[in-house]
Parts: sequence; structure tokens; C-alpha cells
Amino acid sequence: MFDFKPDATASKPEVYQQLCEAADALTAGEPDAVANMANVASLLWEFLPELNWAGFYRMGTNASGADELVLGPFNGRPACIRIPLGKGVCGEAASSGETQLVDDVHAFPGHIACDAASQSELVVPVVRDGAVIAVIDLDSPRTSRFDAEDAAGIEALAALLASRL
Repeated sequence: MFDFKPDATASKPEVYQQLCEAADALTAGEPDAVANMANVASLLWEFLPELNWAGFYRMGTNASGADELVLGPFNGRPACIRIPLGKGVCGEAASSGETQLVDDVHAFPGHIACDAASQSELVVPVVRDGAVIAVIDLDSPRTSRFDAEDAAGIEALAALLASRL
């Protein structure tokens, strides 16, 4: 039985270290990317307060063969299934390969509102061999929920997962 929970007295960097340790323990040696994303989405939901969505979009293709993001495992309300590259916060992270930390999603040009409750968002690309293979997406119902420590913590998680997705 697994019972991963953050230490209630831990600092934010320590919480992210504990999150990465839990993700490492759950995904080490497991070759199935969907299983690994599912467990990590659950960890994100358990470890990080003030979220209304936590999960993955993975690289896929549309009917005409163009690259796009496709919904992966997550926790939260139902979400957009497909996101074109360069569209919305997730599509921008995937096309640029850069973390997107958005204090107010309503001020982000082209924001895609999958959940009207979302106010801020953090999206971190998962990169393997120089290519984005997925993004980790966190949404919060509070503006300015995410900061540089959150970005660094999720970037460390993305680096850990790069060879496991």
C-alpha cells in the first residue's frame, strides 16, 4: 500500500523534493507511460494545495497528421481533449519548450478555458532527446497561485519523468 503525503511542516522546496521522491518510487522501472502519468497526476493532486486541475497532456497528432496535445491522465473536472500547438497556455509551453507561469489566465492571449474556475496556471514541458513529449499542467482557482519555486519544483519533476513517459 502506498501512502505518499507531504510533510505538513515542510517548506515549498522540501515539498517538491518529497513529491519527486514519491514520483521516483512509483515510476522507477515501470515502462507504461500512462500508468506513470496517472500515478504522478494523483501525487500532484495530493501534494499541492489550491488546485482545481492537475495532470498531463501528451504529444499526439490530429486527423491530418499535425502535432497537437492530447489529454492524458489527470485529476479535476473534465478537460479539453485536444489542444493545437501554440494555442492556450499548454499549447504555448509545448510549442516553445518553455515553462509557462501565468498569474491570471484571463490576461493570457488565446487562453483556452476548459474549466471556468481556473484563475492561474503553471505548465511545464516534459522534454526527452530535445523534443517535447508531454506537458504537466496545473490549474488553480486562485490568481497568482504559482511562483518560481513551483516552477522549479515541477521542472525537476518533468526532468525525472522524461525517460519514464
